[in-house]
Amino acid sequence: MASDISNIIKSEISNTLESLLSVSSSVEKVVLLESSDLEDQKCVKIDANFEFASSSSDWSYYIPVNSATQLEYLMLGGAVDLKNTIDDETTDAIQEIISTISGSIVTSVNAQGFDDVSGVKFTLGSSSVAKCNEISDGTIYKVMFTLNDDKYDLIMVFDDVISSHVSLLTSEVSAEDQKKAEDDSSEGGLAGGSILNTLLGEESVDNLRLLFEIKMRLSVRLGTKICLLRDVISWDIGEIIELSQMTNEPLDILVNGVVIGKGEAVIVDGKFGVKIKLIGSKKIN
Repeated sequence: MASDISNIIKSEISNTLESLLSVSSSVEKVVLLESSDLEDQKCVKIDANFEFASSSSDWSYYIPVNSATQLEYLMLGGAVDLKNTIDDETTDAIQEIISTISGSIVTSVNAQGFDDVSGVKFTLGSSSVAKCNEISDGTIYKVMFTLNDDKYDLIMVFDDVISSHVSLLTSEVSAEDQKKAEDDSSEGGLAGGSILNTLLGEESVDNLRLLFEIKMRLSVRLGTKICLLRDVISWDIGEIIELSQMTNEPLDILVNGVVIGKGEAVIVDGKFGVKIKLIGSKKIN
């Protein structure tokens, strides 16, 4: 079964817009369209190519004029008048936004360690002004998102190569299903609710769940070194300290100062993260 990256795409669109524009943003809904559903209006079109380990996929982003001009306006911090037409400055701003979104998607997908979607790279292609209803090839999705509670649209067009990996793009989780998933996760705890009940008894499990809300400090250790005090007090700004850790070795993951696993450093949405390679007795080969 193909690994699905639908939630990553939706999440990174929302997170990137929120980060770049300093506004609240969320993807409200994604719908599958036919070319006949598209409106006769101008869009900023941005092409992108995504390379995988054994294939490549062509994507196109179409941003309708009202969405494009609002994104440019927010990108510039409201320092210019809000436009009602697309010009070169609008296209440049949209290109930067789409480049950041694509980069965030690539980083997040690579961080998952999927077997069939790995080593992803992207190249931003040409940008132009086109009619939205002139889209003829590919699978068309309309992403409906909010910026400070105002609603806007983004159209994404995928080729057949990636279609099996975005099959859940239009699926929605109801509030009831979301609550059930959260409850199941809470009951599952460390080893699954039914297993804990069997091992500890219902009363003990209830008491154990009281501990699940305790906050613990997670840290990642780059390396260590044993130093003499006389060396430490002689250090000055610009001093380079060689650590024991080799550059290709996994990093220690610690909770409250106790090593609980190993991982590797990754970048997620412009921030450092750690991909778990070993935790407890579980290990990614």
